[in-house]
Amino acid sequence: MLWTIIGILVVLWLLGFVTSIGGGLIHLLLVIAIIVFIIQLVTGRKS
Repeated sequence: MLWTIIGILVVLWLLGFVTSIGGGLIHLLLVIAIIVFIIQLVTGRKS
């Protein structure tokens, strides 16, 4: 699920560079997704 969200955000982020839509919001969401991903890597998966 997290990989899907990160993938979508990266695609939207790249589209934002090309078409200049989304403004700073997509950059903020991408940073949040990367932080969450790093936290999950550090803490490990607990199932």
